[in-house]
Amino acid sequence: MTGDQRRLSAFVPAAAVAVIVTGALLGSRIIDVDTPALQLPVPHPGWFALSVAVVAAAQLALLWVRVGSGAVGLAWGEASIVIVCAVMPPAWIPLVVAAGVAAARTVQAIRGSPKSLAATVWGVGMLTLAGTAAAVVANLFVVPYRQRLSPSIALALVLAACAYAVVGSVLVSQRVARRHHESFGVVLRRASVSKLPMVVGNVGVGLLVVALSQVSLPWLLLLPPALWLLHQAYAFRLRVDDERRNWQTFAEATRRLNSLDERGAAAAGIQGALRLFGGTWAELSVIGPDGRVRWYAGEPDSDVVESRSPAATEPGTTSRGLVVGGVRVGELRLRLRLPGGMRSRDKLMFAAYADALAAALHDASTHHELRAMTERSTRDLAHDSLTGLPNRAGFLARGDRLLRELPGDTPVALLLLDVDHFKDVNDTLGHAAGDELLKITASRLDLALAPGELLARLGGDDFAVLVRDVPAGWRRPTEPRSTEARPADLRPPECPDHMAGAVARARALAGTLAARSEVAGVQLSVEASVGVVVDTAGAVDLTELLRRADIAMYQAKRGGASVAWYDPTRDRASTDRLSLLAELREALAATDQLTLVMQPAVALADGTATGVEALIRWQHPRRGTLMPADFVPVVEHSELLGQFTRYVLDRALAVAATWTAEGLDVPVAVNMSPRSLLDPTLPDEVAALLEKYGTRPDRLVLEITETVVMSELGVIDDVLTTLRGLGVQLAVDDFGTGYSSLTFLTRVPVDEVKIDRSFVQRMVESAEVAAIVRTTVDLAHRLDLRVVAEGVETAEQRAALTALGCTAAQGFHFHKPMPPERVAAVLHELSSAKVLKLRKDLGSA
Repeated sequence: MTGDQRRLSAFVPAAAVAVIVTGALLGSRIIDVDTPALQLPVPHPGWFALSVAVVAAAQLALLWVRVGSGAVGLAWGEASIVIVCAVMPPAWIPLVVAAGVAAARTVQAIRGSPKSLAATVWGVGMLTLAGTAAAVVANLFVVPYRQRLSPSIALALVLAACAYAVVGSVLVSQRVARRHHESFGVVLRRASVSKLPMVVGNVGVGLLVVALSQVSLPWLLLLPPALWLLHQAYAFRLRVDDERRNWQTFAEATRRLNSLDERGAAAAGIQGALRLFGGTWAELSVIGPDGRVRWYAGEPDSDVVESRSPAATEPGTTSRGLVVGGVRVGELRLRLRLPGGMRSRDKLMFAAYADALAAALHDASTHHELRAMTERSTRDLAHDSLTGLPNRAGFLARGDRLLRELPGDTPVALLLLDVDHFKDVNDTLGHAAGDELLKITASRLDLALAPGELLARLGGDDFAVLVRDVPAGWRRPTEPRSTEARPADLRPPECPDHMAGAVARARALAGTLAARSEVAGVQLSVEASVGVVVDTAGAVDLTELLRRADIAMYQAKRGGASVAWYDPTRDRASTDRLSLLAELREALAATDQLTLVMQPAVALADGTATGVEALIRWQHPRRGTLMPADFVPVVEHSELLGQFTRYVLDRALAVAATWTAEGLDVPVAVNMSPRSLLDPTLPDEVAALLEKYGTRPDRLVLEITETVVMSELGVIDDVLTTLRGLGVQLAVDDFGTGYSSLTFLTRVPVDEVKIDRSFVQRMVESAEVAAIVRTTVDLAHRLDLRVVAEGVETAEQRAALTALGCTAAQGFHFHKPMPPERVAAVLHELSSAKVLKLRKDLGSA
């Protein structure tokens, strides 16, 4: 059973009982006291038919007024009830009203405005009750039936009409309010305001009809034109009021369209259309910028929902395309409640409303796109476009906010990771491979993050991790603790507990990165140098933590370890790197600051010179004499490396040319930075310098590390091959400290192997180390390579090397590094001694 059927089942019995009781009461009211039995007057059939016709005509001349999202039909009911009460017996009035209303509903159905059975029965019952109330009120003190019009009779008829109007308004307003989920008081007030002038006019018309019928019936023939004019006046006034309310509703509805999101504008558009045009259902399609169509639908005073597809079009549905600037943005469909569809004025308003809705949806879409662009721009400003991680600006903003939110004594750690040899990958495999390596690094770090940690890419190959959950046991060290001369991957006894936890976290992240991965078809192991700093959240800001972590990271790179922590005692020296580079630029332009010292290597058999190694010194005007370890690592990570390398080669070859002119024919060795071998122009520069000084290529020895030789980067192979093609000799420095033992000798042809000083210094006490040296010497001899032992400081070491078959050595036991002019004198002495010995040997023979 539907809602209307349930209401009808409760309403009809009540109406029937009311009519019966009222009829009985009214009948008893007019009983003649002399009549022995209950006899009700029976009206003439003509008068009965005429009364029914009057009621029906009054109901057919309807004027509709919109109340909220519903509509109320206003008829000439008060005029008809005045006439019926004057000419019909009171007990028959309910029946006359019921018959007249039923006849009107039948005519309306025939004319094409059918209503449901429930609505028809409800309307008949409602007006019957209203007519019954009018009859009761009219006959409380006087019976107007067939009486001459007098003031008392007129008052009774006026009261009857008022009762009819009040009961009818209350019942209709209650039904409209319940059906459309609106306030009963609001609906009743709006209906009464619209109906009151019409009630007054209707009552006047009814009294006029009664008066004229009692004077002369022909006078009634003058009423139709007057009634038509009055009806038009009613209609005009209602239209004016309706338009005023409609434009108010229109203004309110269009104001609500100004939502900054599509769903809000769609919901406001649907509800506004339902209120403005009295619809029972509305549907809206929205075409997005991507061409996708979204559908929204709703009913009066219900939530607007998004649907997957459009609903089927039903009778009484009107639609309007939504177009902005010639571009279709959607469609609005509305199912109307009022019969007869839209009037021309409503169609114009519907078109205007649709245009306003189209503009609102277009603005919402535009705002959405602008907001998305703004969010993307804001995100781009704070995020790295390659990895999607926060960039330096975003890291500083989020990190400082996080530090402010933490209690001031909360320990936090900052880990600064720098990918080792990233520039080599970039230069060798290309920038695409470098980008891929950065993405792999970012992904691994992101997956390894613990809850509460913040990861960012600061730029280049630098990543930062802010750790706020530092293990318990934190304490601030009371005095600076140095990590110098200690392996940074090991926790020394004096490392504070909180720092130990942070170092362990850094080591774990470095281990995560170390897993092998394929980049551009090449298997790589990502290694990183990590700087660690720990402090309390309220002590420093993130910028200061980054500065300290950078110092620690530089210490890790310089010490050859993967992890190092911030050492306050070295802070001043580390923060001085920028000024050191600026001063080095001046030194390269000067002629007296950067100087060479030379250290000869000698044959263990007779002490004659086998070669000379060129070493750089910086006579700094303010800092004093700086050894290579004090400034070369800084140069290696700057753009000055190429200029610095050319400077050292130029000075070394200039010395070699001078010695050649003096008759000293010994090779000069120069140490090469690993990054220098990534420069494809290096062989051309070396060739130009050799030609400049007229030096034979085999008199130049370039010392490279075993780590460089083991690199699989193609550019290094090309540079080394080209240098060998020039005739330049290659020596492997610090042999035994790299990533392989002996197999590197098959990578690139070399001329000389230099045994690292760490083996030389331990071989006297360690049989294992001595065995390593013996194996190296034997292999070198089998490969026809020269072997030079570095760092020989004692006669015992010399004797041990001689016994192991080593042929040449270099170290303080023989000669300390000296200026070139002193080295020349030593070389002359060694050369003279060799000549004398040769003559002596020949004389003995």
